Amino acid sequence: MDAPVPADAEVIDAFADHLLLERRLSSHTAQAYRGDLVSLALFLNRGSRSLFDATYPQLRRWLANLRTRGYARSSLARKVGAVRTFYVWAVRRGLIASDPAALLRHPAPASRLPTVLKPSEASRLAMAAGITDPIGLRDRAVIELMYGSGLRVAELCGLDADDVDVKGQRVRVMGKGGKERVVPMGDFACGALREYLAKGRARLAASPHAASYSDPGPLFFNRRGKRMSTRDARAMLTRYVRATLGSRQVSPHTLRHSFATHLLEGGADIRTVQELLGHASLATTQRYTHVSRGRLFDAYRTSHPRA
Repeated sequence: MDAPVPADAEVIDAFADHLLLERRLSSHTAQAYRGDLVSLALFLNRGSRSLFDATYPQLRRWLANLRTRGYARSSLARKVGAVRTFYVWAVRRGLIASDPAALLRHPAPASRLPTVLKPSEASRLAMAAGITDPIGLRDRAVIELMYGSGLRVAELCGLDADDVDVKGQRVRVMGKGGKERVVPMGDFACGALREYLAKGRARLAASPHAASYSDPGPLFFNRRGKRMSTRDARAMLTRYVRATLGSRQVSPHTLRHSFATHLLEGGADIRTVQELLGHASLATTQRYTHVSRGRLFDAYRTSHPRA
């Protein structure tokens, strides 16, 4: 069996629509939750059960099965979140009488600090992009903006040309949950964007009429003249990482981690960093204080003669 029974498939589709249209979550999140529910439905269907008559012990067995198959705790936590959200929605809609996932708990998160680049490494990444062709101009602007403003890769790829104010050095970002915020841009990011808008964007756009500044379409285009996707951005960054940092594991989110950590190390207030990152909870931002503290202790151990 490679697809849920029709009743389960229908309710999963309705739930995915709810996430997209009512809760205004990203298509990536809705698709991930859909996959998690399909996984649960297939597991239940093998035991002649469905999403409508699942029990708490069966949900526990499903998670145990995933754990034995090597799923990471972060993946299991997301699946628990998907299932709990689904059953709360199903009870409110009157599709089931009681919530079998009410007692389901998230697995304890792994204690893992984010990878952070040194400022010199971030600079080398940005400078590795050439400035003699549209692709190089775009790539430098992308890297400078992700590191200089701490944008999520999905936020960056969702930018339109009229979201950036190079003169005012700010960018309007649509974050998670449809929450808008305005983030400052540094001199390097503004300079890179100015060059890209003047000499690169119109040449990359599929439409020959795309203007450098006034056209409200996508800010960044891929080689096919379409809006740059998150996959495009990750692949682009990987090429420069291999050329400049070798085997380092660096993702677009690493640049965001580095942005936050370097701000805190430079004396920025943690609540300011929270607002710049668009974090709903201060606890999410606080993990960067641990990274900063760790780097300070490393500096002490390597620099003080009595360390």
